[in-house]
Amino acid sequence: MEKIIDLNQTIYQIHEQHPEIREIMAEMGFQDITKPGMLQTAGRFMTIPKGAAMKKMDLDVIRKALEEKGFTVIG
Repeated sequence: MEKIIDLNQTIYQIHEQHPEIREIMAEMGFQDITKPGMLQTAGRFMTIPKGAAMKKMDLDVIRKALEEKGFTVIG
């Protein structure tokens, strides 16, 4: 089964489909995602592009890292 991440979905929605995304995101510099309750609160409206903008991270670098982990990134 192909693992697809749609960048238009929220982190919460992506996590529901791919629970491993939590640790992958933490490895990429989004450590706040591992804090209790973050997925249930901020994760419900935060997308990967919004998070990248907040952290001043290059979205292309994040996209490439996700692809290296076996995901197909769309959106």
